[in-house]
Amino acid sequence: MAFYKNNWFKYLKNLIIGVGASLVMIGALGKINSEPWGGIAITIGLVTEAILFLILGLLPPEKDYYWDKLYPGLGDYQSKVSPVGGLATNGSASVKQLDGEKVEAQLNGMLDELRGMSKNLGSLKALQEVDFSSTAQQVKTMNNFYNKLNEAMAELSDTVDDTKEYRDHITALNRNLGSLNTVYGNMLHAMSNPVGRQA
Repeated sequence: MAFYKNNWFKYLKNLIIGVGASLVMIGALGKINSEPWGGIAITIGLVTEAILFLILGLLPPEKDYYWDKLYPGLGDYQSKVSPVGGLATNGSASVKQLDGEKVEAQLNGMLDELRGMSKNLGSLKALQEVDFSSTAQQVKTMNNFYNKLNEAMAELSDTVDDTKEYRDHITALNRNLGSLNTVYGNMLHAMSNPVGRQA
């Protein structure tokens, strides 16, 4: 196996790329702030990155998938691929029929899901087409009604307090009138009795 396929080389490559990028950024910061070391740091970082990009350009691209373990020869276009440990694709009618049934069952399931999604989207479209412009006015009217109702309740509460006070005044006035009637009746009685005047 080539050295560039080893895990240690991949780790070392990623480490050097990260360190080089860090040096470039620190050097750029130093240059922006006019630090004396900024020029050296950015030069070292850019040279490191340039060498790494040269190495990466020379190395062949590596495969990141692991299908070759299950389907040996998958990377070769001309190979006859057969799955490891699975059904052999020998072209028999029973295998093709079995695969066709599986595919048809999966397609039917997908079609049912699509029908359900279509129905839900239709409901959403109907909801989108509902005109809510009058609803805002109705909410505003209802809000005004509740405000007026609250004001009326407050005024009614004040009126009840005033009514209690008025009733108390009327009760006191009735008592005073009753006392006054008694005094007036006594005076009339005393004035109409001549015997009392002569004595």
